[in-house]
Amino acid sequence: MEISQDNFKIVKTEREWQRILKPEQFDVLRKHKTEIAGTSPLNKQYGVGIYVCGGCGNPLFTSDTKYDSGTGWPSFFDSITGAISTFADRSLFMTRTEVHCRHCGGHLGHVFNDGPPPTGQRYCINGVSLKFFPKENS
Repeated sequence: MEISQDNFKIVKTEREWQRILKPEQFDVLRKHKTEIAGTSPLNKQYGVGIYVCGGCGNPLFTSDTKYDSGTGWPSFFDSITGAISTFADRSLFMTRTEVHCRHCGGHLGHVFNDGPPPTGQRYCINGVSLKFFPKENS
């Protein structure tokens, strides 16, 4: 799937992304790959904090929207307003909704309509596409 980089605030060449990302991050964020289910330590991360894009640091999800979907990937029932973009993904002989960072276009995962209340959505996100920052105690 080719997404126009003209829509994003942060634009880098493929070579620039390769220099700043780990190979597994590059594969997911820039090449739309999927990490193996159950491999991300963020799947079982339930501390209070914020999840940001692993490519650019854009805040994407808060810990109060995270839940265990049983899928093996970090899952959220909502994103931070204005943080993501979605695109139709017609690969694998079906149509799904792909989720991208609104700032850099990094591929994060997919969103499905089988999540919990209050939104009914399940943002199924590759952990390697995220970084978690715990909330500092005040």
